[in-house]
Amino acid sequence: MGTEPRYTVGSDNVFEDLGFDHPDEELAKAKLVVAIGQALRQRKLTQVQAAALLGIDQPKVSALLKGRYGGFSTDRLLRLLVALDRDVEIVVKPARARPHVTVLVAS
Repeated sequence: MGTEPRYTVGSDNVFEDLGFDHPDEELAKAKLVVAIGQALRQRKLTQVQAAALLGIDQPKVSALLKGRYGGFSTDRLLRLLVALDRDVEIVVKPARARPHVTVLVAS
């Protein structure tokens, strides 16, 4: 009767689907930012309190919580997680197929 809707099945990485230059790194940073937001919510910190704890200003906390992390390196995001009493483990192992970066966030 009608035409089938058209869509494209994406990968597990939206940044790859959108053509970002370093999609694995972007996805890793996005997951780190999500973990920072979770930690802040669990601790029930205001943005001003979070800024003081993290050593950044409140507008940067606000930007992070809105997913705007362009000015943050992966290293800096990792240090913010440590400041929020989160353990960070980095595992390096041989690649199974195409080498990639994966971030797993435990609850």
